[in-house]
Amino acid sequence: MLETDNEVDVMSTPAAASRILHLASGGTSVVLDLDAHPTPAIIHWGAALGDADDATLRSLAVAARPQRVSGGLDETARLTALSTAASGWLGTPALEGMRGGHAVSILPTLTAVLESPEGTLLVLTDAEAGITVHLELGVGASGLFRQRMTVRNDAADTFTVTTAHLVAPLPWDATEVLDTTGRHLRERSAQRRDLTFGTHLRESRRGRPGADATVLLAAGRPGFGFERGRVHGIHLAWSGDQRVLAERVTTGEAFLAGGELLAAGEVALAPGEEYVTPWLLASWGDGLDELATRFHDEWRARPQHPTRPRPITVNTWEAVYFDHDLDRLLALADAAADVGAERYVLDDGWFLRRRDDTAGLGDWIVDPDVWPNGLHPLVDRVTALGMEFGLWVEPEMVNPDSDLARAHPDWILRGRRDLPPAARQQQVLDLSRPDAYAHIAGQLHALLEEYPIAYLKWDHNRDLVDAGGGAGDGSRIHAHTLAVYRLLDELKATHPGLEIESCASGGARVDLGILDRTDRIWTSDCLDPVERLENQRYTALVVPPELMGMHLTTPEVHSTGRTVSLGMSGAVALFGHFGIEWDLTTLTDAERHAVGGWVELARRVRPLVATGRLVNADVADPGLDVRGVVANTRDHAFFTIAQTASLIASPAGRITLPGLDPATRYRVTVATPGCVVQAPAQSPLAWAHHDTVLTGRQLALAGIRPPVQHPQQATVLELRAVPRAD
Repeated sequence: MLETDNEVDVMSTPAAASRILHLASGGTSVVLDLDAHPTPAIIHWGAALGDADDATLRSLAVAARPQRVSGGLDETARLTALSTAASGWLGTPALEGMRGGHAVSILPTLTAVLESPEGTLLVLTDAEAGITVHLELGVGASGLFRQRMTVRNDAADTFTVTTAHLVAPLPWDATEVLDTTGRHLRERSAQRRDLTFGTHLRESRRGRPGADATVLLAAGRPGFGFERGRVHGIHLAWSGDQRVLAERVTTGEAFLAGGELLAAGEVALAPGEEYVTPWLLASWGDGLDELATRFHDEWRARPQHPTRPRPITVNTWEAVYFDHDLDRLLALADAAADVGAERYVLDDGWFLRRRDDTAGLGDWIVDPDVWPNGLHPLVDRVTALGMEFGLWVEPEMVNPDSDLARAHPDWILRGRRDLPPAARQQQVLDLSRPDAYAHIAGQLHALLEEYPIAYLKWDHNRDLVDAGGGAGDGSRIHAHTLAVYRLLDELKATHPGLEIESCASGGARVDLGILDRTDRIWTSDCLDPVERLENQRYTALVVPPELMGMHLTTPEVHSTGRTVSLGMSGAVALFGHFGIEWDLTTLTDAERHAVGGWVELARRVRPLVATGRLVNADVADPGLDVRGVVANTRDHAFFTIAQTASLIASPAGRITLPGLDPATRYRVTVATPGCVVQAPAQSPLAWAHHDTVLTGRQLALAGIRPPVQHPQQATVLELRAVPRAD
């Protein structure tokens, strides 16, 4: 609602009461003081303010106004939705730019408040600086707060955007920061620190978010966990260079902010041209699980979100690598169908001269030396077995040893005459060039027209370095990222039903910009279940679990050399898009039957994964991991209890199971495939041999004893609602 009438000054101060904009949905309130100087200020983002009326909201705006302080400006500058240096703001500015090589003083003011598809559009203009800013704000049905800025150049000369950030204010008691970092094979490892005065800045300069990028930047009350503790967080839905920050300033303001990290001169607007920022998505919760649920629910509400059951996927990479022998691949297809797989993906090695990772990228033509009859013999067998066929591609990349690179070296991103440093013997194509884009798009369309390909595993195996448009030209990362988005959109529109996975050396491009156009991410190249536990937990702070690739792995894990049990591998892969990365032809009948048991359980669990709520127990012992997925109706749930290391005590103290309906009675059973529970005389886990029925409140507050397990073992529990006896 937009309040326009004024009110008597509070306590006879000269400050007039404000017009107020209150956006409320999904348990979230966002309140803006539209008359804050010089641009509107977000005075509340967080828990719904309930039945707050117009008068109290106007008073809230007055209560948020800062006082003049000694040693400061005559009017203390405050955090607004578009704070700039010209307003006296001494923190990180929201908008900066240049004309003719000089910084421009920017001081926009509010000129209109309009409706927009996202909720509200604030129009802010600065005639002296020659720019107009459209700030879109909205709160979705899940309570997720989103913002986007459009900057238009209204002057007669070029305006270069150097900074364009969206801001989200923090409560003053949000003094602990959580973000994630990592590397290849260990993405999204959590780190925490105090939010002290100054700026906590995270940047990605890799042309993609990168394995060390933070999927979420959050701040909350000290000690916040997954189950409880107020916390606010932001995610930038962008697949190129980016910047997110948390800042606390001495004038009593704290905030999160984010935007695209722009290279010098990368966005130069001619008269009348516009720059549109990525969406900044912001969530809050009493605990990280509630914060994550807002992201999941918002994403699931999109019309393009996959709704059919996520196909059980077998990928060939760790089974055959580059050894593409038809008989071996046919045998693997038979074995995949035998264990219940529904999708078969042929990974790297099928195209021209691709016998290892040194050649062939860019030449997306089936190699006739390896496949004299094309892919048809394999595709026909796969589809005859009732499975979908998928294919690995890496369309943004090129090997110098390729027909494409030899014919068009000018298509390779570079800032100098020489090529940038190589990674995996490959370089990056400049898809912002129309000719390069048309060539790659044409090859992909040809493959999709010749074969019934239901799924593309789209890889991106290197960071972008010195990624310019040629010697003397500027950065093309912004333009290249938009071209990739356009190509994904084109393929999806032209080939209805096609699904695409975003893979980037595993999980180096995990963001909701790419996931608005694809159907899942490859969470990590590391399939070690012990390593995957933390990775998957923190990826799921933003990404819905049904969009996260989680696969069974070989008993000896390729990436770590660790030997793991099928039970541990299966349990860790259960709460995502389930699949298998294993040469199933090497299994005995008994082993194949055991794998089939996990596939059968994954089919039972996946409706909850796709629609329910992920929950994580805040367990005291670091050697124990407890997490689950609870149906929206809260009448059905699965939990896993994973032992990652030796416990301080054995047997462990009781664990609690969060997220259930407190008043509902649940029957608790062990659901681990192939598990034979020992007789009571041999085992102290009494509840596993008893008709154990507990209320959700009892499970959340008192809990149950976990099974005694060796390290790297896991148990799956199933909980079903039990009607109350009259």
